[in-house]
Amino acid sequence: MDRVFTRKLQRRNGPGYVPVSLETLCNSLKSLLLTELTDPFEIRDARWLSGGASKLQVSLKLDWHPPGSSRTVTPMVIRMEPAESIVETSRLREFQVIKAVQGVLPVPQVYWIDEDGRHFPYPAIVYGFADGVAKPTGSLSNVTGLGTNYGPGLRGALGKQYVEHLAALHTWDWSGADLGAFDVPAVGRAAVELQLNWWMRVWEEDSNRDIPLMRVAAAWLRENMPETDRLSMIHGDYRAGNFLFTEHDQRITAWLDWELAHLGDFHEDLAYTTLPFLGHLSEDGSHLLASGMMPVEALYERYEKAANLAVDMKRIDYYHVFHAWRSVVIVIGSAYRPARNGKTHQDLLLNWIMGAGYTILDFLRAKLEEVA
Repeated sequence: MDRVFTRKLQRRNGPGYVPVSLETLCNSLKSLLLTELTDPFEIRDARWLSGGASKLQVSLKLDWHPPGSSRTVTPMVIRMEPAESIVETSRLREFQVIKAVQGVLPVPQVYWIDEDGRHFPYPAIVYGFADGVAKPTGSLSNVTGLGTNYGPGLRGALGKQYVEHLAALHTWDWSGADLGAFDVPAVGRAAVELQLNWWMRVWEEDSNRDIPLMRVAAAWLRENMPETDRLSMIHGDYRAGNFLFTEHDQRITAWLDWELAHLGDFHEDLAYTTLPFLGHLSEDGSHLLASGMMPVEALYERYEKAANLAVDMKRIDYYHVFHAWRSVVIVIGSAYRPARNGKTHQDLLLNWIMGAGYTILDFLRAKLEEVA
């Protein structure tokens, strides 16, 4: 991650974002495949995919001869960085974790990676196309799935899988997986300290203004780091909008956006998915639905049964503060730079997202007053 952040700074004064054509990306994929495949192949039906606030994505079909299989046509997706994005992350880490959790959670098949942008304009991965939609047909939601309302009928089936998948991820034995690009912190406070150092560095390098509350929150987080007694794989962005599902059978088909995955305390994902600004009120207005799935307390109760792990509400409070603080780092600090410097294809969207940061700051203030 130091290399990722250093590369970001080295590119900061370089050229801005220039639209990349489908032809360029297809030629980049061809260059990559010529180093990976020995049989002839053909790239078909390339088109842009919408959604997301950080990466460029293209769907296509590859007519090829997979090793050990007969010739076939496989739908695939190219996921590539722009010149700079709202979150600077490692495509290698993303590639490794998606590959590792296959069979644990529904995720796309991963095929190839261009870790250093030798073939593509920027680092990229190629993975399989997953069937499904991110929100119910005809529904409305804010950017990247925030506030998605699945409706009473759909949320029952999806909510059950939502919690079961999170429990499966957190109880998965990751020790034998190929995760060479991941830091493995010691039990204790090292895992949360690593995350604090990560996002403090991002805030210092990206933000363009001093917000005293952010310094107060950072100091409180440093002084109150909880112990982590077991290391789990943390998705890092586990919420509505980051999974696909098929409407005809109400089945979650793929978990996406693993770029913030890391090893840490399972309470981190639990706290994130129950943040009030990631959910919405029930139809009668009586309670908050965590990530649009179910009441917060019901989610904790179901998780405890599915994972056979006890939820510590003091640690939930800590990670609510952490995630509110991290969210401000991202939407006020890191959203500003690529938009201001013309480094992204999503400049209008990132400017819009920045406005949400002040609502999150108010939640952060109230939460600190509650727990301090």
